[in-house]
Amino acid sequence: MAITTIDQLIDSMANNSSRIIIDKASMSNAVAGQFQSLWRATGQPGQGAIPTVAAICTNALLGAINFTQQTLPVTSYLSILESLCSNNATTLELHDRLMQMGGLVGNVLTSQTVNLDLHANIASNNLTARIGDANYSDVQWWMEWYTDTGATASNATINVTYNDGTSGDLTVVAVGGTLRATRMIPLNGLIPAAASGKFIRDINTVILSASTGTAGNFGFTATRYRGANFMPIANARFTAEWTGLGLPEITNESCIFPIQISSTTSTGIVRATGKISHG
Repeated sequence: MAITTIDQLIDSMANNSSRIIIDKASMSNAVAGQFQSLWRATGQPGQGAIPTVAAICTNALLGAINFTQQTLPVTSYLSILESLCSNNATTLELHDRLMQMGGLVGNVLTSQTVNLDLHANIASNNLTARIGDANYSDVQWWMEWYTDTGATASNATINVTYNDGTSGDLTVVAVGGTLRATRMIPLNGLIPAAASGKFIRDINTVILSASTGTAGNFGFTATRYRGANFMPIANARFTAEWTGLGLPEITNESCIFPIQISSTTSTGIVRATGKISHG
């Protein structure tokens, strides 16, 4: 059952919670003020694999934060998150990694197939609950880098399908200038004015305007944001309690993993603990 009272929440946090443990090694080549994926960072949870063809992510995947799966109608919530980083002024975000794909390259000018299709897989692995609103407005879409691409200027044209079934291209995104492994570029803000009010449900293809000069390896990822904690001072622990987190529901099969907004050229050592409380 859902947690609906403070007493129920207190009891759940004290007696019926899964412990969150994050202990991630620093990764180099970060960009200040930009999103960096900690999916491939070593530590706890373990280093996630580089994806190939489009696939659904679940709690069973290496790289996901483990938590006890519940039998409905019992529900789970992110109730507290405590974290620190060896760098100052960083933000730790927790996302449910819904789907992923990789193996795209930065030196091919022909259309590359993405086929990251949430809509076609919505009945699988509890995605109906995990995506949030049925119109896909809660889903965040990203380009994610696994190996550096080249320095030559290039633009990516990304073809998507919207929640109403129509297709179109996003505003082009620059992908030259040596984008490094761990970099994540958010795509939701690239929906053009002509498609205002629509939301992405699938990513179909990507075409580069020029070779970046290096193949590298990048892909696309769909996530749902679940909570965050800002750490203004290095090596000091900061706490986000349920009132600030909003007590977001963590549904069964969620693939919870960390993303960082960096403040310098490395992610720093990131450590966190917290609770997923079960109602």
